[in-house]
Order: sequence, then structure tokens, then C-alpha cells
Amino acid sequence: MKRIGYLASCFILCVTIFSPMGALAKEKSAPPNSEMNFAPHASSAIMIEADTGTVLYEKNANEKMPPASITKVMTMLLIMEAVERGELKFTDKVRTSEKAASMGGSQIFLQPGEEMTVEDMIKGIAIASGNDASVAMAEHLAGTEESFVNRMNERAKQLGMKNTHFVNSNGLPAANHYSSAADIAIMSRELLKHEGITKFTGTYQDYLRKDSASPFWLVNTNRLVRFYEGVDGLKTGFTGEAKYCLTATAKRNNMRIIAVVMGEPDVKTRNNEVSTMFNYAFTHFQVMPMYKKGQAVESLTVDKGQTPQVNVVTPQAVSLLMRKGETADTYTKEIVMNRSVNAPLAKDQVVGHIFIRTKDGREINRIDLFPEQQVNKANMWEILKRTTKAVLIGY
Repeated sequence: MKRIGYLASCFILCVTIFSPMGALAKEKSAPPNSEMNFAPHASSAIMIEADTGTVLYEKNANEKMPPASITKVMTMLLIMEAVERGELKFTDKVRTSEKAASMGGSQIFLQPGEEMTVEDMIKGIAIASGNDASVAMAEHLAGTEESFVNRMNERAKQLGMKNTHFVNSNGLPAANHYSSAADIAIMSRELLKHEGITKFTGTYQDYLRKDSASPFWLVNTNRLVRFYEGVDGLKTGFTGEAKYCLTATAKRNNMRIIAVVMGEPDVKTRNNEVSTMFNYAFTHFQVMPMYKKGQAVESLTVDKGQTPQVNVVTPQAVSLLMRKGETADTYTKEIVMNRSVNAPLAKDQVVGHIFIRTKDGREINRIDLFPEQQVNKANMWEILKRTTKAVLIGY
């Protein structure tokens, strides 16, 4: 390992308000709830800045509670990941089973045997919270909803969601189906890494079966999409047990905030308390962008690889969180990575980190770095040609 250190001057949030918490940013917590109780009527709540994962406010954030239709955030995440891997296309047709069509609650009234594109199914899930569309997509991706739920729980473990267990893909009431505000923030943040999702979650109204004799009008269950500047998602939830829940996200001036509330008494209170959380964040904080998603940071030598060198990139946008009005301070930004690795090299293999530290060495953030592409091992003939060429150039 070779360390490459260099100084970066920036405005940054005073680190004394931060402390470790869960699978989000390394340094993050909130002032005592008595100082700022933004969600007095919620059973639990959390607010984070999306790029850094810094927690700006929390209340009972790790308490296990029924998540209702916020469950669909994980359903949408697995759909978007399948699209990104090339296993699924937005134009693919999805056939509705008897089971999917039988779902109650919020629905887009799919009929048994009806076919709809993946894009329209996502619209039905993201905008109208369709329980039937969620099950149809679960069955399409995994064969059965049960198999899909196993994938949901596995992905939750991978993301470090310690207080979550799914029983279905849509959030209808079920024993042992629970999550927490902190875990919901984690999976919401992960979903938002797929930038195309807000095309759906940020749409206030649209139509399904538009060219048919009976078009179906969709209106977003998240009214903040229309009534709060910058809101473009993410998912509402309601059952008698869960009460009114919401994971909402808003973006202004390059800063994206995620706010989660659970167990609210009614829609008006839910929306008002989330709006209050957003108001606080956008009034007091800003971010300094450092790297764009997928930006090359360094290059890496791949020994015996089909490609001898590969770029090392950031998996998501990297920013520094600042309190408005803070004076400039100097922090260290250090890239620590392997200079050479052996093939084969997987695209999801961590090959280094970016460390952001205070002047006294306290770690503020750590960003994993990944190869830009997969590199397979070269065969003996390729290695021989490369070695011969190197020898000839040397002469």
C-alpha cells in the first residue's frame, strides 16, 4: 500500500456535532433532540445528507417498526440494479399473475394475464404505490415473490441494514415485517445512486394504458413532489399499524437531503414535519462537490490482466458537507490504494479509499474506490506477446 497525501482547503461542517452511527457516514449525529425536535409527532425519524451520509437529525432512528409501502424502496432498488446489470430493460413486457392481480390496497388494477412494460410497472410502483405492480415485478425478476423477498433481505444485509426484515415486496401488513428509519435512509440513499429513479418518483401525475379505451390516471401519493421546491421522491407508506410514513428527498444547489418519518398521525402532519426538516437543512448547510459519480481518481496496474491498466473511480458523487457561514479550514484528503493487483479483477472489488480528515487526524469520511471495469486474466499467449514487446522496446 502506498499513501499519497495532499491538502485540500474547504469550508466544512464543524465536526464537533458528529459522532459515529450505523452504516451511514463515519462522523455523524445530531444535537440533542431537546434542541431541535423537528418531528415531535413521529414515532421515529432521521434526516441525512445523501452524498456523505451525515446524519443531521434523528429520533428513535433504530427502532423496529412496520414500514408499510416504504418497503417498495427495496423493491425499486432491486429493479434498478437489474436494469443496470443488463438483466432487465425498461421495454421488457411483464405478465401479471393471478396472485399479483389479487393484491388489495393501493393498486393499478392489473388484470390476470395483462402485460405491461417494466417502465410502466415502475411508474405504477413509484407514483401510485401499486401493490399489484410490486408483486408482478418481483415474480418477473425472481420467479416467485418469496424468492424475490429473499433477495430483498440479502441486499438489506449487504447494505448494513441491521433492523430490517422483509416478508413481502409491497409492505402490506405481515408478521415479522419491519424496518427502521435509519435503515430506510440507507436503502433510500442507495436507490438514489440510480439517478434515473427520480424520473419516476419525482413525477406528480401521469397515465398508464394511455392509448387504450380506459387510460388510468396516476397521481403521486407524495404530495411534496408538487408543493415543496426540490422534492423528487421518494416513497410514502400507510397502514393502520404503521400509520403515516414517508421517506422523502429534495435537492437544491447540488445538496440532496433524505428525510424519513414513521408513525405520523396524518398526512398533513407528516408533510409538515418533513418540510420543517428540509427547511432546516437547506437553511443551514451546503456541500462542496469533490468528485462526480464514476470520476477517475487514479490508475491501477493489473498484473497478468487482459487490460494492463484500469482507472480507479468513485462509486457515487463525493462531497464535503459545510455549515453556511463557516470560516475556511484546512483538511487533509488522502488517497490510499494498491498500486498493482493481480487479475482477475472484479468491478465491485474495493481497491482503495479516499480519506477526509481534520487537521488533528480525525476521520470525517471514507469513500471506497473501485475499478472502472472488470479485468479478466490474460492467457499465456497474451502475456508472452506483452513481455516480448516490453523487451524489444527496452532494447
